[in-house]
Amino acid sequence: MNFEFILKIFFWLLVLIPFHSYMFYPFIIWVISIFIKRRRQIENFNLPNISIIISAFNEEKVIQNRVENIAIQNYDFNKLELIIGSDCSTDNTNEILLSLENKYSWLKIILFKERRGKAAVINDLVNQASGTILLFSDANTEFEKDATYNLVNEFYDSNIGGVSGKLELVEPVNDFEKSSQEIEYWDFEVLIKKLEGKIGVLIGANGGIFAIRKDLFESIPIEKAVTDDLFITLSVLKQQYKFGYTFNAKAKEDTAKDLSTEFNRKVRFASTNFQTLSYFKELLLSKNLLLSFALWSHKVFRWITPFLLIIIFIINTILVNSDSVYQYTLFLQIIFYTGALSGYLASLFKLRIPVITTIFYFIYSNIAIIYGFIKYLRGSHSGIWKPTSR
Repeated sequence: MNFEFILKIFFWLLVLIPFHSYMFYPFIIWVISIFIKRRRQIENFNLPNISIIISAFNEEKVIQNRVENIAIQNYDFNKLELIIGSDCSTDNTNEILLSLENKYSWLKIILFKERRGKAAVINDLVNQASGTILLFSDANTEFEKDATYNLVNEFYDSNIGGVSGKLELVEPVNDFEKSSQEIEYWDFEVLIKKLEGKIGVLIGANGGIFAIRKDLFESIPIEKAVTDDLFITLSVLKQQYKFGYTFNAKAKEDTAKDLSTEFNRKVRFASTNFQTLSYFKELLLSKNLLLSFALWSHKVFRWITPFLLIIIFIINTILVNSDSVYQYTLFLQIIFYTGALSGYLASLFKLRIPVITTIFYFIYSNIAIIYGFIKYLRGSHSGIWKPTSR
């Protein structure tokens, strides 16, 4: 067995990983989900007391609408409390919240005098929560009227430790760069989340709408920044509970208004995702084989894809003269990256061109992962950041 033969095997193994994560894995879990039967719901399920948790920083533009959105929820407000922590906001967020606290008896406001970041705020809010179910959301999220009821209703199953609702992304009306493919990519993610949720191994709840049993909550690390919703999800799965997904609990959020804002957000999430994984290494080889399979396929393989693409291209250039097959694969890669460059140029003119824009968004997302990984290695990712512009 010569070096060239080994290199060829290595090449195709590396090619297989991204294809598995983005194509084969969704099909495999779809097949698995066919054989999973949903438990029959308990009649007259007694809905539990819930605590809705929101961390806010300088959210004067959306915070009143958020509270009023909770106020129209189809839920027994004798069993509901909304706890909002203001992380040392410097705009009018605190004044708005205090005025709303006088209006709604179920609203509890905690104003922090020192800015410490979302994770620290969530930890403190959970300690103040009286509900047996914790429902996590964001200041810019908007629930449909039955979202809270439908989400919490999933806890009739005692094996369910957490449930994610469906988060729909909508394009802002004003000053939006139409070159983004975020919504199309998110729709693909929603499909995967639905299938994972059906088999109870949802890897990463939607941060704007998900709930867990309070006794399963583990304090989020604050010494190093992590992705809070991913950390909470994996901590529930680690305790051998299922994490489900329901389409019936719907919420909406605006996408980022421009590519640079979206890119910075992806970099931040990439850096904190790597840090989050370091707390759950045992899940990579869990006794729950489906959980490990999902974690590797949906997350880890995605996170290493940009590095694999670089290695694949380098190996291909080495093998290009060994066989005509590798001339074709190199040519396809060049076409692919040229398409990404064309998509980038189109984005400068705020244009969406089918296929080309999708290729650009894929490469652009993977570049963000590389930047995020560098930040992770440097330890320069912080738990305190400026929220996305509203």
